[in-house]
Amino acid sequence: MSKVKVAPSILSADFAKMAEAVQNLDKWHADVIHCDVMDGVFVPNITFGMDMIKALRKYTNGILDVHLMIIKPEKYIPQFIAAGADVITFHPDASDDVAGALKTIKDAGKKCGLVLNPDKPLSMIEPYLDIIDVVIIMGVYAGFGGQSFIPETLDKIRECKKLIGDRNIEIEMDGGASPKNFKELKEAGTDIIVAGSAVFKAEDPAAVIEQIHNV
Repeated sequence: MSKVKVAPSILSADFAKMAEAVQNLDKWHADVIHCDVMDGVFVPNITFGMDMIKALRKYTNGILDVHLMIIKPEKYIPQFIAAGADVITFHPDASDDVAGALKTIKDAGKKCGLVLNPDKPLSMIEPYLDIIDVVIIMGVYAGFGGQSFIPETLDKIRECKKLIGDRNIEIEMDGGASPKNFKELKEAGTDIIVAGSAVFKAEDPAAVIEQIHNV
């Protein structure tokens, strides 16, 4: 099996030291930098917007993976593309035009994907399997960091792997990742693990990233 990629979530970093955080992630050999954008409407929390992505872009050449937890993401996707996002994902249940939003991302030469909360079925992504590059399976409900992992997520990842078949689509697991479940996540078929608290709250974040790589 190939090495699992690590996507630390900057939602768990010190917001007063974001530039330093992304530079550290480069030093710690993170594969992807996961950026959670929340609007206070689709989810209860509010984080940051395209200006933060634009600011971070100046400090890293790493892959900026922007997870939009906002209503009508199609209205804002062009601005996130312009800000420097490399990958843009959103929740299909938040969009009025899923196909159009995905096309906008692809036409800009960026990678696109869809995100499913724990209560959303895999059937929601089926119409778009020949377009998307990544599926994010939420291991917790989107909106806040530090929640406990929902064990049924592992079965959903296995089912998603079967659904994808031989298509070149990565499965990303977001929420509740910890050293307790890194191995299980890989065995279920996860390609990318989003790790927020597990990385940024660790005594040795680089060691946690290495641990996921070597799981």
